[in-house]
This record gives sequence, structure tokens and C-alpha cells, in this order.
Amino acid sequence: MSAISPIGPVVGIVGAGQLARMSQPPAIALGVELRVLANTPEESAARVVVDTRIGDYRDLEALRAFAQGCDVVTFDHEHVPTEHIKALIADGHTVRPGADALVHAQDKAVMRERLSAIGVPCPAWRRVPSAGDATAFADSHGWPIVLKAVRGGYDGRGVWVCRTPEEVAEAFATGVELMAEAFVPFEREVSVLVARSPHGQGVSYPVVETVQQDGICVEVIAPAPDLDPEAAARAQHIGLEIAHELGVTGLLAVEMFQTARGFVVNELAMRPHNSGHWTIEGATTSQFEQHLRAVLDLPLGSPRMTAQVVVMANLLGGDDPDLFKRYEHVLAHDPGIKLHFYGKEVRPGRKIGHVTALGSNLDEVRARARHAAVYLMTGEYT
Repeated sequence: MSAISPIGPVVGIVGAGQLARMSQPPAIALGVELRVLANTPEESAARVVVDTRIGDYRDLEALRAFAQGCDVVTFDHEHVPTEHIKALIADGHTVRPGADALVHAQDKAVMRERLSAIGVPCPAWRRVPSAGDATAFADSHGWPIVLKAVRGGYDGRGVWVCRTPEEVAEAFATGVELMAEAFVPFEREVSVLVARSPHGQGVSYPVVETVQQDGICVEVIAPAPDLDPEAAARAQHIGLEIAHELGVTGLLAVEMFQTARGFVVNELAMRPHNSGHWTIEGATTSQFEQHLRAVLDLPLGSPRMTAQVVVMANLLGGDDPDLFKRYEHVLAHDPGIKLHFYGKEVRPGRKIGHVTALGSNLDEVRARARHAAVYLMTGEYT
């Protein structure tokens, strides 16, 4: 715990993962003091943020102690119990986004109900208390269907694409509360990142394409290639409309399916997001600075791109934990590549960092990002 009195405002971030870690550099530049609530001192942000408190985000008293002295409390994940957030607000703490907004990123059924009510394009869906209800939904809407954990799923976890009643039964055997959605035959996945401040200022970053493998985002391309300007504007409008209608303060990531008939909203996140990591070098204002500005109700920064094309590739852990020995090749081969490591223990399939490449030619920039990512992960050339 820091014994030094803060000079600027104190932003408390519940959670100490890579999102909190990457918020530290812009906080320093803005004169903002960060405080993070970590489960252990070994977590990603706890390694770099001086004012790190250790506690369980599920413990209301730990949250209350953490919030004391913070000008605003925000999050790097959506898992804090909704009732705890309401209790902090009732205590007089400023929490952004608030519980009434954040619940739409915590509870997928609540999200679907609200988005459907305000006319946002969504898949057909239904709460399904039993496997029989899910099978009946599939009989009505066609197989396959997508079953989702109502709370707690991320990075492909808590999502089952079911093609038979037997697969439905397997999903229900997990014991988690599920909802069903019609399978969307999409052309590609895109994401829109918007920011909104408490007094209602809003900005949108360019629409990006996200490339998924096994439910995990492996690559982000900004802007989304070959996207009609009118379609891009429509996607940005959807993002800003959702932020306004839900009363979001801070960042909102809207993950969408692009289909032959337009966009369909898939998921929401109310925090910096993996699809926005490219903004650190690729935008005038990074998503991390933008989130700090928004929750502090400062004027929002420009989302303008700093290059014609930006590609971000995630680094996933493998069997060899020593990535540092491969730095030399990557940095010598491409002095323009940018590396970001999260200070996390390397485990197979775990996101441990990302690389970013910028330029003017999509094929060239994409190849540079892929080369760096593959070599760092495997030691092999592409």
C-alpha cells in the first residue's frame, strides 16, 4: 500500500489483469493515480501498479475498503456481484459504469431483453431452464443452436454450439444457467469500440474485424477490410446507441456478426477490450486513456487512426515459457513491430501478450504481425 498522498485523482480498478496493467502508462501521462484490487501480488497489474491492494472482489467488505479514497471505481472484468456494486454506490462511492449499466455485460439474458426492447438487431433467443426447453427452441428455430452460460462465460468458455439433443444434454450437465440463441450464419465477426462520458459525450473508434480460433480472438484488423462506409457508420451508430440507452460510462465494446442482411449484436463488454489493443499505437487516443478520461468525466480524446492499417495479433502461451530469448530476432527483423507482454505465467492457450504492426498495405502489415506472433510463440518462421 502506498504511503504517499496522491497528487491527482485516484482511479480504483477492481481486477489486476492485463487491462489494468495497460492502463498504467496513460494514467501516468494524465497525472492519474491508479489503485488495483488484486487476488494475489503475482497478478499482471499488481506487478507494475504501486498502490495494489490484495482482496477478493466477491467480498463486499474488501470492496468497501478498496473504494475508500478513490475518486472513481471501475473494472477490468465483469465478475463483481451486481449487488456489491449497488452497495458501493449506496455508500456514496462513484462507480463507473454503474450497476444498472454493467449488468447488461454480466447477464446475457438481461442484455438480450434490453437490446431487443430498444430495437437493436439480435439473434432469436430464449431462456431455457431445461434441456427439453432448449430442444424445443431448436425445433422451432433450426439446428444448430448456441447455448450460453447466462453469467460468467468469456473467450469461448460457457458457449456450446449444439447440433443434436445429445449435445444439448451435455451442456446442461454442467449445471450452469443457460440461454439459447439461434445460430447466426455470419460472413465475419467485427467489433465496435465506443466511449461515453457521464455528461453524455460519445466517440467511436473505427470498426475492426476480429479473427477467432476456438472462441479466442487471435487477430484484429483495423479498419475492417472492404467494409462499405455506410455499413461502418451503421455499426458505429449501433454502438453509440447502446451506450446511450444503457447509460454506459467508460468504454463499451460491441461484438457483432456481419451477415448478408446487416449486423447482429453478439456480446457486450464495458471496459477496455481485446479488440481495442491496437489503439495503443494505432490511434491518437488509446482505449486505456479513453476509459480513464471517460470515467473521470474528462473531455474524450480523438479516436483517429495513426496509420492507414493496423493489425494486432494475440500471443498465446505454448510449451516453451521463455519468450524473451526470441526478442532479438523479432526486433531486428522488424524494428517497427510493437511488443506488449502482460507479465503472466506462460500456459498453453493463455493470452500472454500481443504484437502490433502499422502501415499502409494490408497484406504487408498483416504478414508482419503474423510473423512476429508466430515466431514469439513457436520459434518458427512463417
